[in-house]
Order: sequence, then C-alpha cells, then structure tokens
Amino acid sequence: MRVTARGPVRETIAAASARLPAAERRVAEVVLREPEAVAFGTVAAVAARAGTSGPSVVRLAARLGYGGFVGLQAAVRRDLRTRLRPAVERVRAAAGERGDLLARVLDTELANLRLTLEGIDRAAFDGAADRLASPAHRVTVLPSEQAQGIGLLFAGELAIVRDGVRLAGGSEFRLVTQLARLGRSDTVVLLDLQRHERWLLEASSRAAARGAGRIVLVDSELSPLAGGALAVLPVAAAGAGPFDSHVGMLAVANALVAAVALRLRRSLTRRIDALEAAWVESGALVER
Repeated sequence: MRVTARGPVRETIAAASARLPAAERRVAEVVLREPEAVAFGTVAAVAARAGTSGPSVVRLAARLGYGGFVGLQAAVRRDLRTRLRPAVERVRAAAGERGDLLARVLDTELANLRLTLEGIDRAAFDGAADRLASPAHRVTVLPSEQAQGIGLLFAGELAIVRDGVRLAGGSEFRLVTQLARLGRSDTVVLLDLQRHERWLLEASSRAAARGAGRIVLVDSELSPLAGGALAVLPVAAAGAGPFDSHVGMLAVANALVAAVALRLRRSLTRRIDALEAAWVESGALVER
C-alpha cells in the first residue's frame, strides 16, 4: 500500500515507516539524517549512503507517493528551503555553538545558493524575465523593510537596463498613491521573507486588484504573497547567525537582471555606451 505524499517529507516517512522493507528503511533513514545529500545527490549516491541499490531508492520514492526520485528530491528541497528558525531560537543556538564561524557561514550560504538556484522552476524564471524585459510593462519593485537593500539594488540595475522602473515605498499615503496608478500593463516585483509585515500583504492585494502582474521572490511557495502571482521564485534563507540570509534572494535578483539584459542585448549596448559617456563627461566616477 502506498501513501499519498502530503506535508513535510519527515511526516510522510513517519506515516509509512511501519510498512517499509529493510532496504527502503535504510534509504528513509538517509533522507531524514542527511536531507542535503538527497537534495543535491543522485540515486546512486543516496543508495551508496544507505548501503543498498538504486532501485530501492526509486521504490521508496514511489511508495511514499512522490512518483520517483525527482519528486522526492523536489520535496526534500522544498522542506530545506522552508526550514527556518525564529531569530530568538538562532541566538540561543549560536550561544552554544563552537567551531569555525566562517566555515559554518560558508557551508550555510553555499547551501542557500544551491537550494535557491537549483530549485527554481525554469519556466517560471523565464516567464518572469520575459515580462520584465517587455517595454510594454512598467515595473514597480516593492521590497519589505528587511529586503530594502536588495530591492534598491535590483531596481537601480534594472533601471539601467530598461526604462519604466521605479522603487515603491515610503509613507502609507505615498505607497497608496503609487499603487493607485497601477494597471494591467504593470508588473510588481515583491521581495520578502516569512513573517510578512501586514502593509506588504495589503499592498500586494491592492496590486492584484488593479490587475497588475506580480513576480514574487519569497522563501516559500506557500507564502500569502504567492497566491495568484505570475511567477513565484522561492529562495533559501537559512542563516548561520540569528537572522535570515539574503544571499539566495540577491542571487535570484542578479539572475533576473542578467536575463533581462540578455533579452535586450541589441539595445543595451547603445544604452550603456550613452550612460558611460554621460558618467565620464560629468566626472561622476573617479578613475583609479
């Protein structure tokens, strides 16, 4: 008897544990003990860690309701992406941690990058890039307070690549005024991590009500910001310290700018040349 894969992988395995043959049980133990090995590994690598065969790995994935190893791998990546602890818990945990902090940061951020960039749906990413590259669609970048730095950088670089880009924010009056001008020809890029501020959820709803297309960079596909969006680009945000990491989100923002630049490469060269000439003529940049 097979179970239907619902909820976290750990819970799905627990529901089926009593019925697992010995070989598949060893594979399940690897999934629970070393989820990163499953998220980034191959069938053969997981089988080797479990001391069993590749078919046992595939049979476990099917028995759990994932259809195959690719489905199990995607579910494990999703769980890793959303496995975040509140800041206060991280502070307490960090107080008891020993070892090389820089090494821990390196491991954490590399995992964030791999989970984020390898886990993104290519069709969703390409659709978002196509929309952002279209001159028919104005772009409004709307970051939360904690994502302000990335939003500022993303909006600034995108504005160099194309016209019609603005960074929204400010007082409630100013934000409502900015959103009131949105329409079906607009695209709103929302950037945030979990425990969203109420004003951002309300702003997202306002944008949707006015028919604007929304592209969302967020830490979970289950985020309330994700509903009805044109594209949801989930980011891993596990932190080595007390706060969430923004490395994954920054990587996606960089990738979107690069993708838009690639689509606009014919006009971009002339655009960059004109900007460069203006910078040199004004003396705005200091040469080394």
